[in-house]
Amino acid sequence: MSRITIGPEDDPVAVLAALRHDAPVIALLGNPNVGKSSLFNRVTGLGVATAHYPGTTVAMNLGETLAGARRAIIVDLPGTYSLSDHAAESTITRRALVDLRPDVVIAVVDATNLARNLYLTLQVVDLGLPLVVGLNLMDEAERAGLDIDSVTLSTRLGAPVVPVVANVGDGVDALIAEALGVADEHQIPEGITYETPFEELLGPVIEAADGVAEPPGGLSPRALALLLFEGAPDLLGVSAGLARVAGAAATARAASEAEFGEPPHVTLARERHGAAGGIAEAVTKPRVGGPRRGPRDLWAFTTSPVTGIPLVVAVMALVFGFLFVVGDALASGFAHLWSSFASPAIGGIIEAIAGTGTVAAILRWGFDAGVEASLSIGLPYILTFYVLLAVLEDSGYLNSLAFLTDRVMHRLGLHGRALLPLVAAAGCSVPAILSVRDLPSKRERLIASTLIAIVPCSARTAVILGAVGHYIGWQPALGVFAVVFAIGIGTGLGMNRLFPGHTGGLVMEMFRFRRPRLGGILKKAWAQFREFLFVATPIVIAGSLVVGTLYETGWLWKLAEPLSPIIVGWLGLPALAGLTLALGTLRKELALQLLITMAVVALGSGAQDLTSFMTPTNLFVYALVNTLAVPCVSTITVLVRQHGWWRASAIVGFTVVVALLAGGVFARVLPLLGWA
Repeated sequence: MSRITIGPEDDPVAVLAALRHDAPVIALLGNPNVGKSSLFNRVTGLGVATAHYPGTTVAMNLGETLAGARRAIIVDLPGTYSLSDHAAESTITRRALVDLRPDVVIAVVDATNLARNLYLTLQVVDLGLPLVVGLNLMDEAERAGLDIDSVTLSTRLGAPVVPVVANVGDGVDALIAEALGVADEHQIPEGITYETPFEELLGPVIEAADGVAEPPGGLSPRALALLLFEGAPDLLGVSAGLARVAGAAATARAASEAEFGEPPHVTLARERHGAAGGIAEAVTKPRVGGPRRGPRDLWAFTTSPVTGIPLVVAVMALVFGFLFVVGDALASGFAHLWSSFASPAIGGIIEAIAGTGTVAAILRWGFDAGVEASLSIGLPYILTFYVLLAVLEDSGYLNSLAFLTDRVMHRLGLHGRALLPLVAAAGCSVPAILSVRDLPSKRERLIASTLIAIVPCSARTAVILGAVGHYIGWQPALGVFAVVFAIGIGTGLGMNRLFPGHTGGLVMEMFRFRRPRLGGILKKAWAQFREFLFVATPIVIAGSLVVGTLYETGWLWKLAEPLSPIIVGWLGLPALAGLTLALGTLRKELALQLLITMAVVALGSGAQDLTSFMTPTNLFVYALVNTLAVPCVSTITVLVRQHGWWRASAIVGFTVVVALLAGGVFARVLPLLGWA
């Protein structure tokens, strides 16, 4: 399957227009956490590209699929609860549906929460777009004791409904086949009729819209009337040609507000919610025999402080223990295999090409020690962490964790939903900082971004486990995490006092827990790890070659001298560790990888055991400073995009000061406690 290539400067609208001549465009739409991504991944495989909609930072995924011999373009729109609010995801989804004008929309709905999901589906019906409904999570509905009458649901919506279980592929082929059929025949739902008082108000607007010669996006008169009644001139680009219908809409809006005593968009939302609830009630009934198996309310168990807090401690202990035990075993096994097989083979090839001189030594820095250092950190720790994070995400546990911690997060100037970016930061800081845009105030976005810069990402976790856990033990590694956690809590408390303001309450949907699927977990973990593998490894190799050149020519120690007062004098670390901490700004795990590389080349293969030239105190301080100081370049870039140069510089400067203070303090305190 080929890949759709989209550059950062490309317009997805233009790209799809060029591809459309030989393939229909299918748009995937749905609420968050309904399995839309699982469906997208199942349908497209690896033929996926991510593109930002023009003028935004919100991404859409573009892919392609084959249904028999027929090719189709798949557009995965951002998850959203509505097309009407002002959230970035809603705005982009709304614009895309009108601008891209897909041949068919697949509305993915959660069968266990039908009334909530059908609201968005009704908005698509109101837009007059060809529609197929993917009734997902049918297995979860059955376990919950629900029977969904898909035939009646199809009749009520006026669109085909296909039951699916996206994460295992059940019904997916039938869904795509149905969507292609609807696209070919351009089947448009007849539309939903709302309560009589509302329809009487809307009638004159529809009549006026019927006279528009060229409606924007080819919208039907009813769709145009509903959008203008709701108030979406920004979407439609209202011009003089729409003056008559816009005037009729303004009159209807004023009459609606006078009659119902609320803003027109609230009235329309109430009509849709009422229709969605009525349809859901008509097609849902209890399953004979009740729920199949399992607890009926895991949400209450995980969000009650009495049971939820011990569960959090247990989960975190399991995650850390799994990382330490499995990661350590994988690291040891990989090191043995590399030294036994890969290193001699690579050395032989280099010797055959470049002999045994300086050039050969530099090449060994990059293609032997550099590759080994990259993989020995990435495979055991980073990939393992992404697998664990995928399990927590796919099970739905992260949502209940946000609810449970809401009260604590308020003390840090945030609410419970901000926990999700902080947890995501444990994987990678970049998407975590991008996600803070969903927080309601600039104050909360600033506090959350600062805390994300402190949270150990998977790369920094790999350094902690690779430098401290692997060589000293799990207790000191846990100590590094504890220090970072305490600094993070103190930072949040301090910023909450320093930047006064109000933190809003938490309102969130209570998702059902789901059984993670191994295939989905591995795909998600690989998709995240793949970026590290193909982006970080070349950087490590290039960095190792540069460091090797500096070392072999004698320049390395000259460059290290200016850092000596801080690195050696204040932090008590070996001089060669200073440059690796600085180079770790490129990628945090690069610091440890280059330290191992430099040690092996400078001190011999025995120096791969860092304890041969660094004390336990050195390793603890090194991991602590690397974790706290200066986020990687990618993180700094998104900080600037989110907050501007001044605030981003303040965040980065704060991390440097905190890292040096903490490192210097522990460099002096730990020996007093009996550490070597």
